[in-house]
Amino acid sequence: MRPIDIRGYKQDLRERSKERRKSMDQGEKKVLDMAVAENVRRLKEYRPAKTLLVYMSTPIEVDTIQIIKNAWADGKKVAVPRCIPDTRNMEFHYIENLDCLSVGSFSVMEPDPSLPIVTDFSGCLMIVPGMHFDMKGYRLGYGKGYYDRYMVKFTGVSAGICY
Repeated sequence: MRPIDIRGYKQDLRERSKERRKSMDQGEKKVLDMAVAENVRRLKEYRPAKTLLVYMSTPIEVDTIQIIKNAWADGKKVAVPRCIPDTRNMEFHYIENLDCLSVGSFSVMEPDPSLPIVTDFSGCLMIVPGMHFDMKGYRLGYGKGYYDRYMVKFTGVSAGICY
């Protein structure tokens, strides 16, 4: 029996989801973003985490700015990803404010590469972006594989968020 090639199905699902997100009412989006931020804060894994690894959102993703601000208010360190040029890999850099970010890969805000890199995952909670998650936690991402590759070496706890 030949395995089923689901790449076309996944790409179609990504495109439909992007269109749905682009057409979302901005008022509704803000309400949902705030609800997700509060849900993250309520996670039992959030409370003991010393460091939050969190993506910098694009307009069609759950906005992570409030999640980042909450983490700082709760005394946590925050690290955000930077795509390593000419590779399909990323690394998380600690940030102390949003001023150290500039437009990077895929027009996403990224940290200055001179900032310290997260190498010790003890006490880390990673907030993972996704287009969809199933009930077992499997993720449909954006198709480039950055998080899939990074999570192979990540030994902390992760939580996926999406609409």
